[in-house]
Amino acid sequence: MDLLNAIVALSNFVLIPAMAYGSQLALGALGVTLIYGILRFSNFAHGDTMSFGTMVVILFTWLFQSWGLSLGPLPVALLALPFGIAITALLVLGTDKVVYAYYRRVKAKPIVLVMASIGVMFVLNGVVRLIIGPGDQNFADGARFVFTARDFKEWSGLAEGLALKSTQLITVITAAIVVALLFWFLNRTRTGKSMRAYSDNEDLALLSGINPERVVAITWIIVAALAAIAGTLYGLDKSFKPFTYFQLLLPIFASAIVGGLGSPLGAIAGGFVIAFSEVMVTYAWKKVVTYIVPEAWAPDGLLQLLSTDYKFAVSFAILVIVLLFRPTGLFRGKSV
Repeated sequence: MDLLNAIVALSNFVLIPAMAYGSQLALGALGVTLIYGILRFSNFAHGDTMSFGTMVVILFTWLFQSWGLSLGPLPVALLALPFGIAITALLVLGTDKVVYAYYRRVKAKPIVLVMASIGVMFVLNGVVRLIIGPGDQNFADGARFVFTARDFKEWSGLAEGLALKSTQLITVITAAIVVALLFWFLNRTRTGKSMRAYSDNEDLALLSGINPERVVAITWIIVAALAAIAGTLYGLDKSFKPFTYFQLLLPIFASAIVGGLGSPLGAIAGGFVIAFSEVMVTYAWKKVVTYIVPEAWAPDGLLQLLSTDYKFAVSFAILVIVLLFRPTGLFRGKSV
């Protein structure tokens, strides 16, 4: 019985939150890795692109809520998400035309594009704060839980309760669907194959008749969709605050680099590696260990390696280790 209680506590505070967080990081890292693999630069504006897309979704959610629209147990944000994706796509396409296209024409070095993306990042951050404000914004509605800890205790008879938030389940299911559609698009459609060919060898792809501007535009649209979806899922699961998405840039880049920059499969794996590492290192293991060990061995302390305030330090440490010992990542992407 104590072992079951330990498993439930572990699932409640580590496994389920890490799965949801890992899904959000994986979607964010996919956007970063697509830009790096196809446009060949690290897009530091990606976190604030997620913030912008989420802001648009929030504004449309509030509009729909004011009209009395409801999706029952599901959040209205899912209804607003297509509008967020469309407006974010227009934003990134416009940004590419105004900023990045010039540097591609003059064949500027990747570091120049990186610096340009940092400028775009600060502009987007300012725009989002100006429109929606710098504080927390709550836009979640619908059913909060699929089942609560109390329901689980009554059903199981265990001392430890398991709660599953609806946003966690929505996050995992949505991420699985998005990833499946993305891999189908990249591997099965002519446009997806053109994008992969352009990524592998730009000169050969141009000789084959592939239109580079079309590839670039489609890449940005996919990245906008990934950013808006990832940002919205993160905002629903936790809360929306513009500066939080700026901070998310570190674990997202860590996920992409750990998996292998330019490798979509690596971005997904990296997202879960970073998420589980952050959650496990910052979790207080006292409750789980107390269930497992004899009562005389029960620990007095929390058995927490790091405070949750330092969770991004875990991402940074893993990032540094990977860059030092395996710069191509787990799935042998492009070297950083």
